[in-house]
Amino acid sequence: MPRAVYVLALGIFAMVTSEFVVAGLMPQMADGLNATIPQIGYLITAFAVAMAAGGPFLTMALMKLPPRTALMALFAIFLAGNALAATATGYSTMMAARIVTGIASQAFFGVGISMCAQITRPEIRGRAIAVAMNGLMLGTLLGLPVSTLIGERFGWRAAFWAIAAITVIAAVATWFGVPRIERAEGGGFRQELGVFRKPKLWLVLSTSTLVIGATFSAFSYFNPILTDLVGFSTGAVPLLLIAYGAATVVGNNIVGRFADRHTVPVLAIGLVLNSVFLSGFALLADLPAPAVICMMGIGLVGVTMNPALATRVQRTGNAGPLVNTVHSSFITLGIILGSSIGAVVIDTWGLRAPLWLGAVMALAGLATVLPDLARRSTPARGLASARPAEQTERV
Repeated sequence: MPRAVYVLALGIFAMVTSEFVVAGLMPQMADGLNATIPQIGYLITAFAVAMAAGGPFLTMALMKLPPRTALMALFAIFLAGNALAATATGYSTMMAARIVTGIASQAFFGVGISMCAQITRPEIRGRAIAVAMNGLMLGTLLGLPVSTLIGERFGWRAAFWAIAAITVIAAVATWFGVPRIERAEGGGFRQELGVFRKPKLWLVLSTSTLVIGATFSAFSYFNPILTDLVGFSTGAVPLLLIAYGAATVVGNNIVGRFADRHTVPVLAIGLVLNSVFLSGFALLADLPAPAVICMMGIGLVGVTMNPALATRVQRTGNAGPLVNTVHSSFITLGIILGSSIGAVVIDTWGLRAPLWLGAVMALAGLATVLPDLARRSTPARGLASARPAEQTERV
């Protein structure tokens, strides 16, 4: 595995930590910006919307640059956004900072994953994406609790300065650790844009939305589910979330091992298991031990499908930065849909409802994978039926 893949993971870690930091510091930021808790919550939504809507446009603007130069430009924009957040004196300034960092973060995902594909052999691209995506998993496992701890000890502004420092370290490591490549794979703007004329690509992208939406419909509400429904104390929730994060790291690396050779079966199995674990969590939420087992299962087969999802998208479209950025936007769309629809169903049917919602979304995602699964099995059945005929002819 090229060293550059691990360097790209560090950059993704910085982006993900910035994405989640607001969630851990909502009361402190509300006091510091003279805002309400719901208004601070909108900062999270704004970041996600900026990722989904703005990331592809920034990627298009940087497509003529060599990939490493594009990454350095994105680091500079992201650093400026976090510095603006750390020095914000009002809510509107903070909102602008979150939009800037959200757009840069999404574009970084697209360019970074595209570069993973360029600097690795085709047969290990899924593993390379899994290594890079460990930055995402570790951002969930370590970035959120560490930035929250810094914010609680030294003030919420210190958390943003800490992310800025990580960004500088990642940028320096990228400059010295990532090779210079003249052009990204994909053949230019028109060729990259032309790929989106394929109907199958949109079906493949919708799979990613449903996979991530299914997981985040539950993950977004783990805190109230674990305390109000399962019965854990508030002090136990951070430990459970760390265990969940550890499960995502394990699952991500397992999926990465099989994503290249068994892309579609991995996705099908993952979606079936995720639906089972989500349904089991909803049915057994009154029993702490089975509920935790189901929660860990969601961690193993939820967002960990990312390497297989990215591999499938690249094989359907291409490995260029625009395709990968749009794919990241569809993943972000899944986060938005899962969390927002989850809030609606909670108001109507209670805290078990987002778990059932996730199970349904996982099955819907499975439906988008079945055509590919059927195409894989058809040649095998045809070959098996042809062998007796061949033997008869020989006799």
